[in-house]
Amino acid sequence: MSENKVTEVKTTQREPGQDRRVFTFKVTQLIWLALGILETMIALRFVLKLIAANPDSPIVGFIYGFTNLFLFPFTGMTAQPSAGGMVLELSSLFAMVIYGLIGWGIERIVWLIFYRPQEKTESITQSSSSDHRTP
Repeated sequence: MSENKVTEVKTTQREPGQDRRVFTFKVTQLIWLALGILETMIALRFVLKLIAANPDSPIVGFIYGFTNLFLFPFTGMTAQPSAGGMVLELSSLFAMVIYGLIGWGIERIVWLIFYRPQEKTESITQSSSSDHRTP
């Protein structure tokens, strides 16, 4: 008669609050992505105005149209020096600073509301054994 003993050990680790930290990380990254796209579009507008790009061009028209929505609150804030069709649009630079501060503030608020510090990892170990006897 031989006796075989089979033992199985299964260990799992669980980190409390991990899902909430991942959610916070993803939301803050989404905020920075949206802000980066907006800032890039406004910077492109600033450069296009500075080099007197043709507003009848489809891509230039798209950039002007898209950024007009976000620059509306800053319209007429400062004088726009111009020479030979080139425009120094200082309100675009001011808008970039303001939107950057707003984006940073929103990101910090999301982080403060949803982030939880990392806690100790819990390890759970389960053991099972069975005896097999053969005659």
